[in-house]
Amino acid sequence: MDEKMKNEVHVKVKAKFVNKFKSGYPLISKDTIVNPNVLTDEGMFIRLVDEQNRFIAKGYYGKQNKGLGWVLSQKENEQINQLFFENKLKKAFAKREHYYNNPETTAFRVFNGEGDGIGGITIEYFDGYYLIHWYSKGIYHFREQIISSLKNITKFKAIYQKKRFDTKGMYIEEDDFVSGERGQFPIIVKENGMNFAVYLNESAMVGVFLDQRDVRRTIRDKYAKGKTVLNTFSYTGAFSVAAALGGATKTTSVDLANRSKSKTIEQFRINKIDDEAQQIIVEDVFNYFKYAVRKQLKFDMVILDPPSFARSKKYVFSAEKDYKNLLKEAISITENDGIIIASTNCSSFGMGKFKGFIESAFKETGENYKILEEFSLPDDFRTIKEFPEGNYLKVVFIKKC
Repeated sequence: MDEKMKNEVHVKVKAKFVNKFKSGYPLISKDTIVNPNVLTDEGMFIRLVDEQNRFIAKGYYGKQNKGLGWVLSQKENEQINQLFFENKLKKAFAKREHYYNNPETTAFRVFNGEGDGIGGITIEYFDGYYLIHWYSKGIYHFREQIISSLKNITKFKAIYQKKRFDTKGMYIEEDDFVSGERGQFPIIVKENGMNFAVYLNESAMVGVFLDQRDVRRTIRDKYAKGKTVLNTFSYTGAFSVAAALGGATKTTSVDLANRSKSKTIEQFRINKIDDEAQQIIVEDVFNYFKYAVRKQLKFDMVILDPPSFARSKKYVFSAEKDYKNLLKEAISITENDGIIIASTNCSSFGMGKFKGFIESAFKETGENYKILEEFSLPDDFRTIKEFPEGNYLKVVFIKKC
């Protein structure tokens, strides 16, 4: 049965946004609608209409940092039910079929939110285990239908979930197990032949960011050999692993989180890399830059992949405001002819603006540069042209000339 139905509300779209929704824009936000006050219970259905009450689209109400909900269908008579979710998942899985047949890569995204037709949810595959991320109470309202759909269309060892919502948009800590047989963690997954330890039963993040797959392979295969590498905001050291496997003479991994050291050692060891020959530093990256300048340290490759927003005792970092200055710090400790890998997952600006940060940073430091190559999301992170914000990842390989 179409759930409608019991809790559908008519939401009027402001005239200037009607064509945007008609052309396929999926995000329902406060500034696009006339009457947000009618949205009371997350998970309720939304019927988008123009100011003459003509149908535009239907979706659901679910608050997350991006907005108030997502469009699910532009077909007035399409039912949003178990079959709807199952069909969306089937189509998404079919588009990733080639990944399942590659023994060298056993971790990838099988469903990417609005890119696959349902905003607010992602599903990832880790060597037989599935992990669902719910980004609002609204999409979590449909959990039984979505989990049933997943069970109907694929075999699995187990299904886990992460609830990525509360009043502050943070991860809710609780038992993440959903179905199947509980795994013994870590599980070791492969990515282009590299090994990564993954934990589906701990915090919101599992140990490796799958969207950087192509970047790690490129570091390993094209740029790392013979290089000294500084990996900042290193998390569990995945970029350092790629560099070491690619023949880097030494990697230095810097991250403020205490657990980054043990996690990075673990990643090195499962790839048979001598962790004692590498350097792992638990330190605020901004303090480390100052230390490196003081000690006149220089690196052949500097990797910058900061969070969009970060706060430490002394520093607040916002990618939109502060990335240029972060680049200037990196330029100062990069050897001539060295490489800076500048990366951001901030969705509030595009590649053009990001390249503007790069140009300004080099201009202000009086250095020359050449862009070698650039990356956005890999093809398992499907996006749609109507929602460019969904293609959030921007990575640029820069040579300091």
